[in-house]
Parts: sequence; C-alpha cells; structure tokens
Amino acid sequence: MKKTNDFQELKDNAYQFCGQFVADKFDKIHLQITELETALTTETKSSAGDKHETGRAMIQLEREKLGQRLAELEKTKQVLSKIPRDSGITNIGLGNLVVTDAALYYIGISAGVYKQGTSLVYCISAGTPIGQLLFGKSVGEHFSFNGKTITILTIH
Repeated sequence: MKKTNDFQELKDNAYQFCGQFVADKFDKIHLQITELETALTTETKSSAGDKHETGRAMIQLEREKLGQRLAELEKTKQVLSKIPRDSGITNIGLGNLVVTDAALYYIGISAGVYKQGTSLVYCISAGTPIGQLLFGKSVGEHFSFNGKTITILTIH
C-alpha cells in the first residue's frame, strides 16, 4: 500500500489535472469563437442573397452554442475553485481522493482519467453515478456499482 504522502501527491496532481482540463476546454472554445467571428466578418454577400443570410444565421447559431458551452464550463471552473485543498477527512466530499478495492477516485469535476505511473485516478464530479454513491460515505463502508460490491479503503 502507498504511503500517505504518496496519496497526497496523487491528490494534488489530480486537482492540477482537473484545472488543466478546464483551461484546455476554455482555450478550445475561445479558438472556435474566434474562428466563427472571422468567418462572420469575412462572409461576403454573394449574388445569392438567401445563401449569404443562411450562412450568417448558421454561424450565429454555432456562436450561441459555443456561448452556452462556455457558460457551462464557467460553472465547472467555479466548482473546481471551491474544492477544499486540505480538510479533516471523516466522510467523502469534494476534494477527496478515495481509495477503494476497485479504483482510485478524485471527487471534483468530471475530467477523465489522470495517470501517474501505474496509478489511474478517475476524476469525477459528485453528480456522477459513482460520485453519488461515494459522497458522504466513510472508510470501511461498502456500496454496489454495476453489480459489484466495492469497499472504501482510505480517504485522503
């Protein structure tokens, strides 16, 4: 079994991974918005006026979709900023690294899998199905997920 310091490093790195995940998503959306704005300003009126207006309307719709994605990402960023970095751990909550007999979970935002050496940490939000099952539980408790009984070994 790993030492507590190893788990603290893993937890800190999972948090940084989540932060980079959000930053990368912001960059991607901002790039797409810039590309759409460029397309909108370079769109020239052709002899087929309806085609021009349809193209502009489609670009505008895409820009609105990106705006919605940006708003959702901003909410995710706010959740990440509110995650406590160090707390007395008795029950699983935001910011915890949870070691089970099945996997390692970082409770924060849904950001995928963080890999460090041979360790895989599933970065999940409290709203995911497994996050809901973990939230509020303590060491030694069991829960069932996908027909398998899982035991919580440690919380960091």
